[in-house]
Formats: sequence, structure tokens, C-alpha cells
Amino acid sequence: MSSSGIRFAVIGINHNHIFGQVDALLGAGATFVSFFAPEDDLAAPFAERYPQAERVHDARRILEDDGIALVLSAAIPRDRARIGIEVMRHGKDYMVDKPGMVTLEELAEVRRVQRETGRIYSIFYSEHFNSRVTNKAGELIRGGAIGKVVNTLGLGPHRLNAPIRPSWFFEREAYGGILTDIASHQCEQFLFYTGAKDAEVTYAMVANRNNPRTPGLQDFGEMTLRSNDATGYIRVDWFTPDGLPTWGDGRVMVVGTDGYIEMRKYIDIAGREGKDHLFLVDKTGTRHLDCSGEDLPYGRDLLNDVRDRTETAMGQEHCFKAMELTLKAQALAEATLPGQGPR
Repeated sequence: MSSSGIRFAVIGINHNHIFGQVDALLGAGATFVSFFAPEDDLAAPFAERYPQAERVHDARRILEDDGIALVLSAAIPRDRARIGIEVMRHGKDYMVDKPGMVTLEELAEVRRVQRETGRIYSIFYSEHFNSRVTNKAGELIRGGAIGKVVNTLGLGPHRLNAPIRPSWFFEREAYGGILTDIASHQCEQFLFYTGAKDAEVTYAMVANRNNPRTPGLQDFGEMTLRSNDATGYIRVDWFTPDGLPTWGDGRVMVVGTDGYIEMRKYIDIAGREGKDHLFLVDKTGTRHLDCSGEDLPYGRDLLNDVRDRTETAMGQEHCFKAMELTLKAQALAEATLPGQGPR
């Protein structure tokens, strides 16, 4: 089976990240055959964008179709692990939007079923796999551009857009908490840039600072990580002001022993047009790199993994470790909230 012969389907389209997931595979030559989405208001524009895919009204038609090798999902976060377990038990690989699960118990069950079935459970950390500057920074770091990485700073601000959010967005049990929902991006990148196989959550905090009418929403979160050789700080929030012409000023800074890299992923707020800006400072000076033309290999690599049973897109344990760290941070943060114990 060639990569271009791989057929895939979708179960759950509740987050717009599904478009990036689908496009990553279509761009790599896969065939989109069908999707399941019970919500007519979501299904109509999705079907218009992807007319080649049949809308089915029972997810079992996808699960039981032997011609489908890979299933994608951006369902409500609380449903993603359950769907993935069903997909793997039906002999298919799975690519899911982050967060790939919302509890440590779900993570343990997903790990168990993945080991038993040997299927791929790939979490689409879009701020890495759909970010050209992120991939370029990884290439530079692996090439020794800034020496040994000793610290990362990851900032993930988002615009709230409360009036257009679905009800589940404000339900803690549905989205998993702000660290679970967003900070898995930054946890994954900490592992990616430092090369660490494991890390410790040393501090975590979540809060509702400015949305008393929706007490289930956590609008601010932060955490710190420590591996054997590096540390990392992560901040995520829902406070992007309306004046910013994009959804969030996502930034990453990676400090090495011989220099540092700063990524302005989505906007350079006082300078250059477009996104995917990389600033490199080393022993010879400072440079700006426009990374908008860099490769996005994730879709191509994942299809090769489906065909060859390899782990080139992302190591399976790396995939799970990022979620383990963010789920542990979420639990730690909530254990210290006033009037609350551990969940």
C-alpha cells in the first residue's frame, strides 16, 4: 500500500483544528472517503469544503469499513479517548486533535489499548505540526545552532470569542481545564526542543480571572517543567484583545548554551507582515528568518508510518508523554484551588 492509496475518515468535527488535520493528509496524497458528525450545523459547511467525503449517520459504518486505514477526530475533548479506543480496537490508526484525552485514567487506558493493538495513536499538536517556524527551529537546534538547550518559554494566548463558543467550551469536564486544553502544545514542544524523554511538573496554577458568569471556564493557567538538563515555563490564557488581528500572539523562546531562538508564530506585532517569524541570536550576531516557505512533514510522515508501521511523524511515547505532563499539571493546579481537592 502506497501512502497515496491510504483511505481515511473522520469521526467528530467539533473543533476547527479538524480542517488542518484533514488538509495535512490530503496534501500528502491520502483519500478522504467519509465522515460522521451528528451536528447538522457543523456538517453542512464541512461537507461543502470536502465534497468528496460521504457523510454517514452511524459511526459504525466507518469503524467497520475494512478499506479505511486511519480515522481522524476533533470531537468534544471528553469524547476523544473513547473514540480512539474504539478506532484502535477496530484495527485502525487514529489521529486526534489535542488534547488527546482529558484525564490521567483515560491516558492509562489509551496506552494499554495502543500497546495491545499495535495501532498508531497520534495527537495533532497543531502548534508544532502545523507550524512552519516550529519545524525550522527544531532543525536549527538539532544542527547545533544555539548549543545545548537549557530553557524554553512557551506562551499560548487565545482570543475568547465567548458569544460564538459552544456550551461545552465552558464546561470543565468537557474540555479538561485550560492546561489540558492548551498547554499540551507547549509541553510537547518542551520535549521536542530539549530532547528530553521525561520531565517533572514543578509548579502549576489555573484560575478564572475575568469570567464570573462562566465559572467552569479557566481563563488563565501557568506551569513549569524540569528535566535532567533543562527547565521550561508555560503560560496560556484567554485574554487576547480584539485589537490583535489574529487569534493569539503565540511565542516560543528557546535558550541554549551558545545562543537563543525566538519564534513569533502567528504575528510580529510591530514589524514584518505574515506569520512564521524566527529570530536567531548567536555568537556571530542576530538574524531574522522568514519560515513561511518551510516544509510541513507531519502528514506525509504519518501516512508513511501507517504504511510501514514506523514512528517517523512522532514517537508514540513522546506523543503520550506530552499529555501526561499536561494532565499532571492540571491535576496539581486544581488540587491547590481554594475549596477544592484533587479530582
